[in-house]
Amino acid sequence: MTILIKLTKRADRLNNNRKIKAVSWLDKLATLPQYLIPQHLLSVTMHRLANSKVIWFKNLFIHFIVSRYKVNVSEAAEPDLSTYSSFNNFFTRALRGGIRPIAEGDNIMTSPVDGAISQIGAIESGRIVQAKGRDYSVLELLGGNKELADQFEQGQFATIYLSPKDYHRIHMPLTGKLKMMRYVPGKLFSVNPRTARAVPRLFSRNERVVTLFDTSQGPFVMVLVGAIFVGSMETVWAGKITPPYTKEIKDWNYNSENIALEKGQEMGRFNMGSTVVLLLPGSMSSFKSKITAESIIKLGEAMM
Repeated sequence: MTILIKLTKRADRLNNNRKIKAVSWLDKLATLPQYLIPQHLLSVTMHRLANSKVIWFKNLFIHFIVSRYKVNVSEAAEPDLSTYSSFNNFFTRALRGGIRPIAEGDNIMTSPVDGAISQIGAIESGRIVQAKGRDYSVLELLGGNKELADQFEQGQFATIYLSPKDYHRIHMPLTGKLKMMRYVPGKLFSVNPRTARAVPRLFSRNERVVTLFDTSQGPFVMVLVGAIFVGSMETVWAGKITPPYTKEIKDWNYNSENIALEKGQEMGRFNMGSTVVLLLPGSMSSFKSKITAESIIKLGEAMM
């Protein structure tokens, strides 16, 4: 009987390995076109279309996305779709007041967005898990800023994916003072789960905006990762950051300015779906054990 059980378990492992390999090849095949298409040109085009005020076009666009992705319009501050001046105006819509309560407590970090946890856990040897069998370095993610990366060497991270149906404003997970912002140019691969499994170092290759905040609990970094058709990323203090796209890293230092944002306050916006990566130092409390990869999370929900 013992031998039979061992043989059964071995067979199960072999079958699982075959399935993982099969899925991996399917993922690679499905993402191959992304290497070939003009990512930035298509994203600029989408940005223009998303801001079109042609009534019939923007209404068609809005209704298509609502139907295709089952967007919960009842949560919007303005549920009448015809009142939005453009698709982007709808996509970055506000929510009804009180619908996303912010978990109380100065030491309680909350989710900055609605989305799904892609990966979460400890930063090990300066590296972050991207997907099964794939990781990338914090140093790469931060555009080569070693001094900043060293602050999170023994810390933890959370990667949150926003799909097209989600609310696309980003809010503060803790009350903090803005210290710096960095724009890192890069590719514009999709950031959906399939692409995350297939494209090596995805989040450290894509265009991104790195923000550093100082809080009573210590520093934290929030990285806004761009993606194909994410026509624009913006913050409340700097406005629209992209487009236009550049090939050089840009840095903004805010040490001499008093830009403080309260927990739960809006800090930025995405156009179309994308990803937020949180980096926390080792001195902060650990994330809740019940929050794992593929967990659905809402803005304001406690993460600690």
